[in-house]
Order: sequence, then C-alpha cells, then structure tokens
Amino acid sequence: MSKDQTSSLESEIEEIRERLAGTIDELIYRGSPKTIVQRQVAAVKAVYVDPVSGEPKMGNIAKTVGGVVGTVLLMATLRKITKVN
Repeated sequence: MSKDQTSSLESEIEEIRERLAGTIDELIYRGSPKTIVQRQVAAVKAVYVDPVSGEPKMGNIAKTVGGVVGTVLLMATLRKITKVN
C-alpha cells in the first residue's frame, strides 16, 4: 500500500468513526426516558389541541369523554348484573 492509500484509508476510517459517534449520540438521546416522555406528551397534545391556533379540539375531547363515560356505565351495569345473580 502506498502512503497516499494509507492516508486515504485513515481519513475514511476517521469519517466513519465520526458518523457512528453522531449516530450513537442520537440513539442515546432518542432512547432517554425524558425524551420519550416529551414525545408522548406532544403526541397527546396534538390530539386534543390545534397546534396552529392553540384552541382545544372539542370533537376529540368529546369522543374521549364519551368513551370514558360509556366504559364507566358499562362497568357499573355489569357489576350490578353480576351482584343480582
């Protein structure tokens, strides 16, 4: 191997190391619990709040409240039915 080829390989290896280090840093950041929580909070907010105007999305809020109320009523009804028998 000539000196130029060796130098070229060394610089290529150094570039690859830098890219890998950046990738590892990004994976560590994405996998941190704090970052995961921030992403999940942002996802939930996106469902219930319009990102442009900041106004609540009443349709989605109503659907969620309806689902919760329906589930509570279903559970209460099932408990009452099972206690009677």
